[in-house]
Amino acid sequence: MDAWIGAELAERDDWIVELSNDDVAELERAAAPHAAANVASPPTRATFPLPTLAPRLDALRRELLHGRGFFLVRGLPIRRYTRPEAASIFLGFGAHLGNARSQNAKGHVLGHVFDLGLSGADPAVRIYQTHQRQTFHTDSCDVVGLLCLNEAKRGGDSMLVSALAIHDVMQREHPALLARLFEPMPHDRRGEVPAGMQPWFDIPVYSRFEGLLTVFYQRQYFDSAQRFAEARRLTDEDVAALDRFDAIANDERLVLNMRLAPGDMQFVHNHTLLHDRTAFEDWPEPERKRHLLRLWLAVPGARPLPPAFAARYGSLEIGNRGGIVTPATTELRVALEPG
Repeated sequence: MDAWIGAELAERDDWIVELSNDDVAELERAAAPHAAANVASPPTRATFPLPTLAPRLDALRRELLHGRGFFLVRGLPIRRYTRPEAASIFLGFGAHLGNARSQNAKGHVLGHVFDLGLSGADPAVRIYQTHQRQTFHTDSCDVVGLLCLNEAKRGGDSMLVSALAIHDVMQREHPALLARLFEPMPHDRRGEVPAGMQPWFDIPVYSRFEGLLTVFYQRQYFDSAQRFAEARRLTDEDVAALDRFDAIANDERLVLNMRLAPGDMQFVHNHTLLHDRTAFEDWPEPERKRHLLRLWLAVPGARPLPPAFAARYGSLEIGNRGGIVTPATTELRVALEPG
């Protein structure tokens, strides 16, 4: 897999997948029984048959894992669906790419990116629950998917950047700082603590394992882990390396910007890309507020992960890893509303 430059990809559209009317009809037929049951449990590949689309989704999964690492799907007429119908289509589409994982201590496999009026300065708050900019980060899964239900009045645009491109720039221009990013640093669990674990864990930004370069990053969580007295203190060199990583990640030439419109689905490989969202101003009407559904997927055929990832992912078994599991996580659930 090669690094890519956002300014170059912005001149192309081969990363956009357009659904045909036949594709949409096939998705709707597969979703109907799940929606009728109010999405009692997440669809699986077996319970969500896509005889025509499935081979194309297999090719898209390979593109995620071994190609540019993302794609955008357009053409879903989201306005004509109820929430159970939209959720069923999204979950079923995702089931052909991987296995849904819990996104929080409640066991929610369907996440809601929605401003709950919270503050990202609170260590117990996840940034996606605010209207603030998220900053470039990865999620704790192989692939993250988003389905846009409503877009913001202003802002809330999606941004992607290649972690391999950031690495290459740092290798050329700041090799000593790059070396610091291969050293483990404390990372905050934000209150979602697995049984027997500390409220933070140690992991490097970059890892080399079995010939592959893998990234793991959430700057706010590296910073907020310093609230724990037992966690290792970040050195001046660590902070300088993180600052340089952030500066390069935000180089407008490296970044690919896109705005997700209602009905758009975006899927991103977390081990080679970072994603971000700009701050936004929302609509005053509750029914118009910015709202995206989210999936975390463990993908069959994905890369092996370094041992350090076990502190966050639990099992490193390919196709059955990642997500958030705590003593409060009793079952996997499909939540149809934010909260």
